[in-house]
Amino acid sequence: MTYGQVAAKADNPLASRAVGSILHKNYDSRIPCHRVIGAGRKLGGYNRGVALKKKILSSEGVSIDKIRN
Repeated sequence: MTYGQVAAKADNPLASRAVGSILHKNYDSRIPCHRVIGAGRKLGGYNRGVALKKKILSSEGVSIDKIRN
């Protein structure tokens, strides 16, 4: 899902930046914030580093070449 899609699911479709801010502060491994990407299939950030985000997504079977940096 994109940050915008997560915001829409939370009934606030204009809150994509807020979603990013909240996920940046998340360290609860039960919340899979590494799976949220930016609009236009951009990878987006990750509070543990983008390299780890790529590694986790790859281990989950996500084709990283389809996601832009």
